[in-house]
Amino acid sequence: MLMSRYERLVNWLSSSFTWRFPDLFKDDEAASTQLYDRALLLSILSLISFGFVMVMSASMPEAQSLTGNPFHFVIRHVVYLIGCVVIATVVLQIEMSTWQKFSPTILLIVGIMLVAVLFVGTTVNGARRWLAIGPVRIQVAELAKFSFAIYMAGYLVRRHEEIRENAKGFYKPIAVFAVYAVLILMQPDLGTVVVLFVGTVGLLFLAGARLFDFFALILTGVMAFVALVLLEPYRMRRVTSFLDPWQDPFGSGYQLTQSLMAYGRGDWFGQGLGNSIQKLEYLPEAHTDFIFAVIGEELGFVGIICVLSVLLFVSLRAIRLGNLCIAIDKAFEGYLAYSIGIWICFQTVVNVGASIGMLPTKGLTLPFISYGGSSLWVMTAAVMILIRIDYERRLSGIQVVQGKNS
Repeated sequence: MLMSRYERLVNWLSSSFTWRFPDLFKDDEAASTQLYDRALLLSILSLISFGFVMVMSASMPEAQSLTGNPFHFVIRHVVYLIGCVVIATVVLQIEMSTWQKFSPTILLIVGIMLVAVLFVGTTVNGARRWLAIGPVRIQVAELAKFSFAIYMAGYLVRRHEEIRENAKGFYKPIAVFAVYAVLILMQPDLGTVVVLFVGTVGLLFLAGARLFDFFALILTGVMAFVALVLLEPYRMRRVTSFLDPWQDPFGSGYQLTQSLMAYGRGDWFGQGLGNSIQKLEYLPEAHTDFIFAVIGEELGFVGIICVLSVLLFVSLRAIRLGNLCIAIDKAFEGYLAYSIGIWICFQTVVNVGASIGMLPTKGLTLPFISYGGSSLWVMTAAVMILIRIDYERRLSGIQVVQGKNS
């Protein structure tokens, strides 16, 4: 009933990957007592655990230098992990119908927080992105990704026909995105805006938006990105330095050249866990934005392929889950799963691309692995929603089977 471009695209993706990774798309409904995706949950827990190990390895030199305590960031990360457990416990109890019902309210609350951070937010390294709520400091832009994904899924369900038939339905969410984008750019944070834009464009395409509107939006987005880069000297320096970082290896190209040196030292199997040289305060942000370079240096090419494979598995599992939900007319759950899959995949591409010199530096974390409470908490909430979606899908399937047999 909801057959459109997203089904054709995802069916093509499924058929392309199934013969390469048969276990990835295997529908494990055969185990009737299994009411959640164990492979997805295990992958998420593996990434978070691996992230803790790498944060411990990458952060100790900087922590020693800044605070005199090499375990400063490790202790904070343990607190973040405790927060992840609390968030996971809460999110898994919330029904998807509740998220759908309150999606506009969640968007409005986060929008108010984006305004508040401009006036009472905490400034770090020249960017005002953090809002202190009691003892907790939250990066509101991370919440913006989460809330906008939920809003878009709800909007596509409510206005599905309008999006496909006229421009008005297409440009309404773009107007909401524009408001969010302006507020986030004032922090400033261009990387989050790019992630939001890609997620919005991807969902509108999968929802069957008219190609003319779709390509017009892509062109407008590219032109806006170029203008934003040209108008800010620091963004222009980032672009030119990534094109040839060796022109100024001790200036604008310093971070990227140090990152490339880390990859070069890693070779095939790495220098061994804990044996990175670049993390000894040569590579800035070694435990946050550039943690993947430390992974490359310590674990080598084999290590980074393993990490990327697990992240790819999570992203494709989310897209597959969206396809399964659409097939049983759970449109909100399907769109939200698509959005989370696109989000994880694209943010990984941007983070890794920046650290290897394929993309300009955007200040985006590596999902589940980089140090940072806001990113880790929001990503945990997002993937726990995936687990909840899959749980409700499997439960409804069992109920249908039981109803037929009774």
